[in-house]
Amino acid sequence: MTTVIHSVRLVDDGAVTDDAWVAFEGDTVLRTGTGDAWRALPGGDAFDGAGAYLAPGFVDIHGHGGGGAAFDDGADAVRIARAVHRAHGTTRAVLSLVTASIDDLSARVALIADLAEDDTTILGSHLEGPFLDLGHKGAHTASLLRAPDAAAVARLIDAGRGSVRQVTLAPELPGGIDAVRRFVTGGVAVAVGHTNATEDEASAAFDAGATLLTHAFNAMPGIHHRAPGPILAAMRDDRVTLELIADGFHVHPDVIALAFAGAPGRIALITDAMAAAGAPDGDYELGGLAVRVIDGQARLVENGAIAGSTLTQDAALRLVVAGGLPLADAVAAVTAVPARAIGMAARHGSLRPGAAADAVLLDGALHVAGVWVDGTRI
Repeated sequence: MTTVIHSVRLVDDGAVTDDAWVAFEGDTVLRTGTGDAWRALPGGDAFDGAGAYLAPGFVDIHGHGGGGAAFDDGADAVRIARAVHRAHGTTRAVLSLVTASIDDLSARVALIADLAEDDTTILGSHLEGPFLDLGHKGAHTASLLRAPDAAAVARLIDAGRGSVRQVTLAPELPGGIDAVRRFVTGGVAVAVGHTNATEDEASAAFDAGATLLTHAFNAMPGIHHRAPGPILAAMRDDRVTLELIADGFHVHPDVIALAFAGAPGRIALITDAMAAAGAPDGDYELGGLAVRVIDGQARLVENGAIAGSTLTQDAALRLVVAGGLPLADAVAAVTAVPARAIGMAARHGSLRPGAAADAVLLDGALHVAGVWVDGTRI
């Protein structure tokens, strides 16, 4: 059956098109156009967008949970957290797992692979650890951090059965560069993060195949005029996408603007959301560590370190647009750019014909007014 969303301002492919429409056939985008040409399509459902913005469904490649539930905690928790973020426009997501033992991570990756077979909105898993620098561990359990080795890498890849989309690691660790190569060969996008890497060490990782920087500016050396560090290495390398948490807390809005200017078309807005996203302030747990959320800011109880966010992607979109970023560029940062970063741009992050029929309707203040997944309004 054909579904048409018409009379919208379509935000896609770097442009805003007035009086536009998008037609879905089943779970796939059939056609797009402007004016009244949609009326000539075969009969079906028609939804009047009444001049609102229509964007592709958002893609989050780094988030840990929401609605009081964490992606580490099993199938029911995954469903609860996904429902929260889906309502905020994130139609597809990579599920991030915090540091744990290789045994536990293998089991969790295998479970996510099973869930992804039944729920196509789950794009796979992201291993944020355990191959991280102790000095930049953030909200990860220190005793479980370790250097990578060939056996551990192979076991995690095999457990995912092709569904491990991303891994974050510190390339300066012993065996780090070799691990980059092994993960890339296994079809996994490698991110430099939770790292003490110098500019040269980060560049070596990118030359070895790493293509992402995990939540830029956080859990890594900053930019210093005599020690540029991994951030500048990523900004100067056109092969690299920089994740950014645009909640105004993890990264100052002026620095967010600097990142977009320094790496145009290569900023992916992620949530890094933990269980408290879409839930009240209070006490939570992240990877076995106690977290307290006050005024929407999550910090470890033991030392006050930032412990993920309570962000949703629609809120990130509003923040960067309020900071002066053109709407088309902001939408790309929650759609096309993250989809491309994990090698899934052919099907996701766009409303071009042949793409997945995922869309988000946004009112004039950029609040979510409607969400479609696989052609069905949820």
